[in-house]
This record gives sequence, structure tokens and C-alpha cells, in this order.
Amino acid sequence: MIRIVMAGTAFSVACSLQPLVGQDPVIHVLAQFPALILAGSLLGGRFRLPQHLTGPTLVLALVSLAIWMLPRSLDAALLDPVWMVAKFVTLPLCVGLPLAAAWSHVGSVLRGFLKAQAISMLLFLGFLYTHAPMRLCNSYLVDDQQRLGLGFVYLACALILWWIIPVFFGQISSNKKDDDNDVSRHRIELR
Repeated sequence: MIRIVMAGTAFSVACSLQPLVGQDPVIHVLAQFPALILAGSLLGGRFRLPQHLTGPTLVLALVSLAIWMLPRSLDAALLDPVWMVAKFVTLPLCVGLPLAAAWSHVGSVLRGFLKAQAISMLLFLGFLYTHAPMRLCNSYLVDDQQRLGLGFVYLACALILWWIIPVFFGQISSNKKDDDNDVSRHRIELR
């Protein structure tokens, strides 16, 4: 029940940002998009996905996200009401929900690959938006486009730190008692 309320809250935040997305691409891409994806992922965390559907589900999520990263899609979402509705439907249901449903079945190597791919794509988009000699999105000014590019770079750096800190300092466990039980169970099995 709490996940549904939190998903509804994230979706409401995304809807409340809609009047501002025409003025600022940073709000559009780095605030509204994540809020919509979060709404879907909060709903998708409870789904029990069969193992054989993990691959197609990840492909659906990654292709849908790639489509929404195109400057043409950003322009269309601002100018065409059909694209705007498609944004509010596809980001939660075709990106957030499938990613959350499939993530538990994904192995550590594939998770690492997807994280590295996300970082490299954010850095590439940051470079593209900051160094393009002309406007990529017709709805936004060049200065706005450059701020969005810097936002992509800052987000990539934040994700690098977030994902690399557990490598050096260990995983932070919220339930120490369960970890102790796992260790003691393994000790009993080894004896």
C-alpha cells in the first residue's frame, strides 16, 4: 500500500512539473522524467517476473528510454498533446515498471554493464548537449541546452560516486541481524 501511495506521489510531482517543462529542459529531463520512472519502478518492485521474460523486459525498458532521450522526442512532448500523454504512459509503464520487475533477476555482471552503460550514455549526452554548435531541441535555447548537458555530466558523476562507494567501503546493510544469521548459517554448514 505504501508503494502505491509513493508511486502516486511521484506521479503527482511529475504532473505538477508539466507547466514548467516548456521553460527549462533541466526540469523536463532531469526532474520530470526521473519522477515518472520512479512512479513506475515503485509499482514494478512487487511484480514477480518469470526468469525467461527478464531479457525482453530489459530490452523494452532500454529502448523506451532511448527513444525519450532523443531531442526530437523532447520537442514532440512539448508541442503535441499525444506525445505528452505518451510520455506520461510510457516512462512509468515501459521504463520504470519493467526495470524494477527485471532487476532482481539480473546478475551482477549485467548490472555492472548496465550501470557502466548508463554512465557512459549520460556523459555522451552531456558532451553532445554542451558542445553542439546548434540547437538540438527546437523548443529550448542553446544556453538551456548547455545547462542540460552539464546536468547530465553532474548526474553521471553522482551515479559514479553512488555506485563506487560500496566497492571501497562495503555494502551498507539495513538489517544487521539477517547478515549475522547468514554468516552463522554458513559457519554451521562448514563444520
